[in-house]
Amino acid sequence: MTKNPLLKAFSTPFETPPFHLIKHEHYLPALEEAIAKAHEEISRIKSGDETPTFDNTIEALEYSGTLLDRVSEIFFNLNSAETDDEMQALAQQIAPKLAEFQNDITLDEGLFQKVKAVWKKRLGIPMDAEQKQLLERTYKSFARNGALLDEAKKERLRQINTELSSLSLKFGEHVLAETNAYTLVIEEEARLAGLPDFAKEAAAQEAEERGMEGKWVFTLQYPSYSAVVTYADDRELRKEIAIAFARRACKDDERDNSELIRNIVGLRHERARLLGYESHAHFVLEERMAETPAQVEHFLHELLEYARPAAEKDLKELQDYALSTGGPDALQRWDIAYYSEKLKKARYEIDDEVLKPYFRLENVVEGVFTTAHKLFGITFKEEDTIPKYHPDVRTYVVEDHHGRHLAVFYADYFPRKGKRGGAWMTAFRGQSIEGGREHRPHVSIVCNFTKPTRNKPSLLTLDEVNTLFHEFGHALHGMLAEGKYKSITGTNVYWDFVELPSQIMENWVKEKECLDLFAHHYETGEAIPESLVDRIRESARFMEGMQSLRQLSFGLLDMAYHGHLPVDLSDIKALEAVVMKPANLLPPIPDACMSTAFSHIFQGGYSAGYYSYKWAEVLDADAFEYFLEKGIFNQDVARAFRKHILSAGGREHPAVLYRRFRGRDADPKALIRRSGLLIEK
Repeated sequence: MTKNPLLKAFSTPFETPPFHLIKHEHYLPALEEAIAKAHEEISRIKSGDETPTFDNTIEALEYSGTLLDRVSEIFFNLNSAETDDEMQALAQQIAPKLAEFQNDITLDEGLFQKVKAVWKKRLGIPMDAEQKQLLERTYKSFARNGALLDEAKKERLRQINTELSSLSLKFGEHVLAETNAYTLVIEEEARLAGLPDFAKEAAAQEAEERGMEGKWVFTLQYPSYSAVVTYADDRELRKEIAIAFARRACKDDERDNSELIRNIVGLRHERARLLGYESHAHFVLEERMAETPAQVEHFLHELLEYARPAAEKDLKELQDYALSTGGPDALQRWDIAYYSEKLKKARYEIDDEVLKPYFRLENVVEGVFTTAHKLFGITFKEEDTIPKYHPDVRTYVVEDHHGRHLAVFYADYFPRKGKRGGAWMTAFRGQSIEGGREHRPHVSIVCNFTKPTRNKPSLLTLDEVNTLFHEFGHALHGMLAEGKYKSITGTNVYWDFVELPSQIMENWVKEKECLDLFAHHYETGEAIPESLVDRIRESARFMEGMQSLRQLSFGLLDMAYHGHLPVDLSDIKALEAVVMKPANLLPPIPDACMSTAFSHIFQGGYSAGYYSYKWAEVLDADAFEYFLEKGIFNQDVARAFRKHILSAGGREHPAVLYRRFRGRDADPKALIRRSGLLIEK
């Protein structure tokens, strides 16, 4: 019997991964055996003599590769959250093997003919909505991934897919290495003027852990970097770390991602043309709500018409304020967060130092759990017997109000060397029903929040509170899934729809009724004052023009890379300058490049899809207006949202699901109303 824990049945609570038993040397053998088993399962489907049916072909294919899914999900989740050099080297071996396996399936002519036979008979097969969606997705998956190509083109497609899988991994490794490589060491405390105590304590602790006691160390991990550019009075300090952050992976050395970008973009474009699409964006958007690059471009530029005048107004106010306080004549990028924070405090008598004492991490976590309970009747119970991949991870069992087990929830909050930056939701197991047995999901959120120090607990900024609610919204989408087929349950929906459950949750953070659940001063226990909540709400639109412009600039850049093949990719920095100019108001940082650290589109799954954040903001603004009309904890609205959005997954087109929830299509002007972007021109 195998000694590889990845290949055994998990005898852990709720069949969760036995992280305490898994070693690096287990991954590759487990993956190879899982691939072999999946091939055997596919072979049985393909070689059967019986007439192809939904059950023996489409459903059988859906349930194949379960072991492979398990091994690869565990490996790649840890490669993002708890990696090291050995894991990254393994990833470079594993990714091509998975790409080759996927090619073997989608390019298998015999298997495709079985799928095609069922597809052609679909109008005569009695199926429910979920089965219809699975059949459509399965057929399209083959057609969109080369099944209709001749053998020579199939072989080229295999090469492209394998190469892309390695290039994307290498891109992320470079960004992580660049983030970890930089340190800003401060020896004179006077240079820390303006920085709050929490930031200085964290920097002192970082220095001590690095053997530099008595100094202060700042890094490019976001909580550390953000503290400097937001609070440091020393402009040169802000400038130094801002330049380092902006120049990640674009310094013409072994970690420069420019050539990787050229290769990734070129290969994506070649793959799209090979498959019969005009561009990578045309290929991607065929299965998005936006549908076409032209529609995305129209959407982005329409928002730009509102956002740019508002952003220009924001910048003028910021420049005037800076001048009135002895600041520079021309604001630079390393000045924006600093003066924004000061103006925000002056205008609303609010800043992170005022708010953070009310946002102790443990309280905010309890608050998001209570919010979910009030909306959906679910409860979270911490369970330490569930294995963890790192001591920082917290594990919970999720149940409904009847005591039915819904999910296992992992929460990983703090930055560390082996974790990539940002915040994300993922899953170690999706929800499905097979052979009459339901498999409930194992869902995880991974963040990089301000760490506790010896003297203070982890106190979150308002942005971090929003991030927690955001990622928890994704988690709810996974945890409340109710379907049969894993590939179309939970977050397996169109990517311009997947941000609705996450972004809508951020709205509760502005409501006193919700904040009263958890926003209590960590020292006095005092509830957050109503006057402070009013100022949070009033300040929610602060600098919204500039924030919107920033997001739109990223969307424009994404579409420039993927909406068509750019004429000249030889100079990535020059390309950026041209593409992002309509959404740029500030001088660029010399020799900086946003693209080389744009992990969302070059490592993650957001290529030709970064616009989806703004697209989903329209949906979430419209959806939350419904809650505001009826009450933010109204049970009828919450039940409808759970039934038609959170639990439905991708069993039907998202526009259909949204209409079921709202009774109509989303109002495009809902976002403009909420953002306050309507200004007199």
